[in-house]
Amino acid sequence: MLTDLKIENLLLIEAAEMRLGPGLNVLTGETGAGKTLLATALGLLLGERSRSGLVRPGAKEAWVEGAFSLPPGLSEELADLLPEGSEELVLARRLWPDGRSRALINGRTATVGDLRELGSAVLSFHGQHEHRKLGLATFQMDVLDGAVGAEQIGLRDQAAEAHQRVREASAHLESLSGDGGGYQREVDLLRYEVEEIERLAPSAAEMDSLRAERERLRRIDGLRDALTALSGLNNSDAGDSPLDSLGAAGRLFETVAGVDGAVDALGSRLSELGIELDDASREARSLLDGLDGSPERLGEVEERLDELERLLLKHGGSLDAVLAHAEVSAGRLEEISDLDQAVSRAKKASDEALAAATAVAVQLRAGRVKAAKQLAPAVQEVLGDLALEGARFRISVDPRPEPGPTGGDTVEFLVSANAGIDPAPISESASGGEMSRILLALLSVAIEGGEGSPGKLVVFDEIDAGIGGRTAKAVGERLKALASQRQVLCITHLPQVAAGADRNFRISKGVSEGESVTTVEALVGDQVLEEMVRMLGAPDGDEAALAHARELLSGA
Repeated sequence: MLTDLKIENLLLIEAAEMRLGPGLNVLTGETGAGKTLLATALGLLLGERSRSGLVRPGAKEAWVEGAFSLPPGLSEELADLLPEGSEELVLARRLWPDGRSRALINGRTATVGDLRELGSAVLSFHGQHEHRKLGLATFQMDVLDGAVGAEQIGLRDQAAEAHQRVREASAHLESLSGDGGGYQREVDLLRYEVEEIERLAPSAAEMDSLRAERERLRRIDGLRDALTALSGLNNSDAGDSPLDSLGAAGRLFETVAGVDGAVDALGSRLSELGIELDDASREARSLLDGLDGSPERLGEVEERLDELERLLLKHGGSLDAVLAHAEVSAGRLEEISDLDQAVSRAKKASDEALAAATAVAVQLRAGRVKAAKQLAPAVQEVLGDLALEGARFRISVDPRPEPGPTGGDTVEFLVSANAGIDPAPISESASGGEMSRILLALLSVAIEGGEGSPGKLVVFDEIDAGIGGRTAKAVGERLKALASQRQVLCITHLPQVAAGADRNFRISKGVSEGESVTTVEALVGDQVLEEMVRMLGAPDGDEAALAHARELLSGA
């Protein structure tokens, strides 16, 4: 049960609080006053996406918070989302002007998905345009499957998975059973690609080595000049070399050895320098003799690298992608090398997938047929309570040629609102007001079947659209009956519905400091009468309207 709803800076609402109780809670207000804002707030608590433009102009953030009594029988998975020892459930949403938002559960940050799961456990929301969905085959099937129960929803998931496997198996079989030319082209392409990869045999080590060699060959002249310069430092063929000069200087230092420690140190360094220079010069000569820098070799290296890099570009841009492609192609080539066996295997897989999908469809159909027999008369009975006496409601469950993602059936709601006329598809035979009552009847049966347990708030957002007069009174009575064992919040424009409320709230729009402001207030005593007079379209103090309002209240 929702005990407290707080809204701050949401669109036109600067600050509002509603304290709800058990039974029927009704929210009324002029058209355009902002009744849909409450639906928006509840939607945010149910995990709906935030968007920019929801925060009141000039405010830094908006806040929506709902405090619920803990529902009985909360699943262990959902209970784990609450702090230990929680005595109530508080769902909240903080929104910023750019559309960002944060979800909170009992003050702790949570994901929007967590909020959605917990929200759906305590709140069932039915929007003002939901009756328009009644003409959709998908909605009708969802309603019927929902009436079957949770096991049916699980079977729906299995049916979707089975259908996907059927499609994949059929596509694979078709690829093998196509024209011979296409098959031969695939074989030729696969064989060419596998052979090309095997011939080139790419490896990371070789490519690194080739890139290094290419760089060396491109700089061969610079390398040769450097080595030549160094190797020539100990060449005395053309006169004294630097090494000869170092030797002569070293011999002079030997003549004064032991006279001065600092001079001895310089002499030692001079000797080491000569040894290092001689060694480096000889090594440079050795490298120079072995330096291979022919243009032919550079061409060979670049050609090999071009081949390998084209191969990588063709198959994903990396060596791993090339090797993976080779493995997959070889497997595919092996698979279709013997086409007859490949087709046989694919046909078997397709048949097995279709059999599995058919088996799930049979289970789904059994649940739907049974539920249709129970749901249709129950809805028809409720329609009689909603001023559609003599209306007939049927649910047809017909087999499809092949199972699809929702099983092997087509589901269609049929209705006749007038005696003597055979039931016809609801999208063709029901008016807007009749659609609203049929939806209310469906929801009533579903709620009484368990969806709207006493711990779960059921919200109707103008589900009574297109209804008036005696029918409105019947709808009000039905809503009050639903609220006798569970909490219901109804956003309505009908005084006949408001008359049966246990608590009345009014939303109104005014101007404060030059800005439009929407407020929500609880109505008591004469305020309820005044609001009902307004809903009846009469001016304040109209005696006839007041008498009518009192009559509605006393008869509710």
